[in-house]
Amino acid sequence: MEYYSIISILVILAALFGFINARFLKLPTTIGLMVITLLCTLIVVVIGQFNDAILIHERELINNINFEEVLLDIMLSFLLFAGALHTNFEELRVQRAPVIVFATIGVLISTFLVGIGMYFVLQLIGLEIEFIYCLLFGALISPTDPIAVLGILKKANAPKKLETKIVGESLFNDGVGVVVFLTIFSIAKSPGESIEIMSIAKLFAQEVLGGIVLGLILGYGTYKLLKAIDDYEVEVIITIATVMGGTLVAHQFHLSAPLAMVTAGLFIGNDIVRSATMSEKTETYIDRFWELVDVLLNTILFVLIGMEMLVLTFDTSSIVAGLIAVPLVLFCRYASLWLPVKFFSKKLDFVPKTNLIMTWGGLRGGISIALALSLTNAMHRELFLVITYIIVVFSIIGQGLTVEPIVKRLTKSL
Repeated sequence: MEYYSIISILVILAALFGFINARFLKLPTTIGLMVITLLCTLIVVVIGQFNDAILIHERELINNINFEEVLLDIMLSFLLFAGALHTNFEELRVQRAPVIVFATIGVLISTFLVGIGMYFVLQLIGLEIEFIYCLLFGALISPTDPIAVLGILKKANAPKKLETKIVGESLFNDGVGVVVFLTIFSIAKSPGESIEIMSIAKLFAQEVLGGIVLGLILGYGTYKLLKAIDDYEVEVIITIATVMGGTLVAHQFHLSAPLAMVTAGLFIGNDIVRSATMSEKTETYIDRFWELVDVLLNTILFVLIGMEMLVLTFDTSSIVAGLIAVPLVLFCRYASLWLPVKFFSKKLDFVPKTNLIMTWGGLRGGISIALALSLTNAMHRELFLVITYIIVVFSIIGQGLTVEPIVKRLTKSL
């Protein structure tokens, strides 16, 4: 099927489901789209038991979409840039120390805790899976998804200091998490070879530091271009070129495109840079354009996540493992945040129950599914894909629907 046809079908479905949600369900967009898509997919599966024509066509559509490539190589850069562009830079600067620790040390601790926990869980239910593959699963499920977090947290009315921590962490831990995943993936792919710590450290530094440096260069270059002219149409196009060109450069030199886009977005979105480079009209157009891109890609992404259910192979063992993994992953996130929260809480005057709110508000989404799809069959791809899918569905629907009342309940005295 041609790309135009696939994109057209996805946009039509996103518009239709978005209308149904806005008109009848009135749920947050990301959650509503997931719920409607899952229900429609289940209906197609049921109908397929009597007449499989629709089921075959829908599976053909999903199989023609490389979810991993579409999200990680195309959509993610646009979504992260848009999210970073509208993040409060000054608040993030104040909270930079805990955000950096959450996004690095927190992700690494969670990766190992989840890996160890899943290894014993799978052993208990009779699945003999090597530890390195469980660790790989820990790496793909530990980072919170900025796309899901940004979409749902906006409506939770969390205190600004707390919102900045959650959003800032999710923007940065995504890039770090992908690098950790790729590092463990390279080890798991060649289990017989000796592990060279220096080469792993070099790869990690190249991806992370290189991505941040590239983002600073892109941000500064874009700033100079925007400052030199006053034409809102051209200036919007320049920001698009920054994202697309920056992503190409990052992939060419094996740097972290997500971290580059987050850094560039924060640089350009900074109030000081905005006031020095953009007229009020330009600022309005750039904001409106990137908000539209954010909403459009989000709707398509969550329709895709719902439809992915059609190509999964569900069995009793993987479902049981997935259901056990839900509380395990939440516990590991809570444990991985405990020490950093304890360390920074008094210095930066943390909101009470910060750890609990960050645990429940740290949603998983399409990025985890995309990374799970990149596993090979030798890495037990089908098993970990089903486990990941169950966690993501629970995270977006279960946590997403309850994060607002939980935030209000735990911060009502503030």
